[in-house]
Amino acid sequence: MKLSHLAETLIGSEIVKLGGEIREKIKQGTPIYNFTVGDFDPSIFPIPRELEDAIVDAYRNHFTNYPAADGNLDLRESIARFIKERQGLDYAPGEILVSGGGRPLIYAAYRAICDKGEKVIYPVPSWNNNHYTHFVEGEHTVIETVASDNFMPTARHLKPHLKNASLIALCSPQNPTGTTFRRAELEAICDMVLEENASRKENEKKLYLLYDQMYWHLTYGDIRHFDPVSLRPAMRDYTLFIDAISKVFAATGVRVGWSMGPEPVLKKMRSILTHVGAWAPMAEQKAVAKFLYQTEAIDAFLSNFKHEILERLNGIYRGFIQLKEENLPVDAIAPEAAIYLTIKVDATGKKTTEGKMLASQTDVTAYLLNEAGLAVVPFHAFGADKKSPWYRLSVGTCKKEEIGMMIEKLGSALKKLS
Repeated sequence: MKLSHLAETLIGSEIVKLGGEIREKIKQGTPIYNFTVGDFDPSIFPIPRELEDAIVDAYRNHFTNYPAADGNLDLRESIARFIKERQGLDYAPGEILVSGGGRPLIYAAYRAICDKGEKVIYPVPSWNNNHYTHFVEGEHTVIETVASDNFMPTARHLKPHLKNASLIALCSPQNPTGTTFRRAELEAICDMVLEENASRKENEKKLYLLYDQMYWHLTYGDIRHFDPVSLRPAMRDYTLFIDAISKVFAATGVRVGWSMGPEPVLKKMRSILTHVGAWAPMAEQKAVAKFLYQTEAIDAFLSNFKHEILERLNGIYRGFIQLKEENLPVDAIAPEAAIYLTIKVDATGKKTTEGKMLASQTDVTAYLLNEAGLAVVPFHAFGADKKSPWYRLSVGTCKKEEIGMMIEKLGSALKKLS
């Protein structure tokens, strides 16, 4: 059967494919340390009780009809206050668009800004920008990041590609790496965008920056989150924020996200989503509107939540550094933010005890799963080179008592290689 060009050429999710393999192994009784999903186990990380109660109350009060197309006004007012209080950004309700999580907003932003054949700039590894660019039939302008920059794009790498580009898609804290922009680097990128837009004619399309800050509350130690508009107020006309309750409150399934940005662009995004019907449910909107005013409850939740995530990230990081000190082919980047640890397993070219050569990184990934029971997502699933030995490890479903066992089993598996 012949279908649309989009359907015929869309690449399936590597993460979903890997997830299917893992579920099959678990079904067969194989013990797996599953660090693949960018999600939370609710038995380990439940949503805040106050939010849960508010959702139940909203359904009992029969908030089950259609919400407003751009999000209920009470929710957008609540978001405006929350963002002003927490991040210092001043956006009016008319500059906020609500949807069922961040994904529909990212899709709508691509659709509202990019025409077929126009240049879209995005770094790799990064989450789903290659697929969204494919949706709009854009010209993929891929910036391959490196470990020495903590896999974050730099101004010097972006600068040669700005001419005639329509969109730059950035994320900080970054999925999949769990790393962040430093202030000076993001300032340099903003200055380049402003300079590029100043050079364009009045009737020429401007260069927009899509800034996904889904994990911005989850930074650790001395790491601070920076955003384009706080650093360069003139970026307000060109920046579209993507944000949600999904990660900050372990509420991935509650599906309430929002975008902040120039009102003319948000109106076009709203029109697109009106036809898609990707609204956040009415009851959840009512609950989140109420919950975001509960400052003490939010502070208490975040304090414990961040502590528990960082404890897991640090435990696994220390384990990898210990294996590295034993001269095993691994490495890791110290945790900065989000729920992700960037790890390296550079075992291509080594042989198993059965004499089988690990000829590719795909072979290494399979060996980790089959021999060590370790399931992690290779960076090539996020657009990086297939030879990359780096992986995303997510701790959202991690039980602390399993960390030591996982590190020991990984070490044993790697010591068998020659």
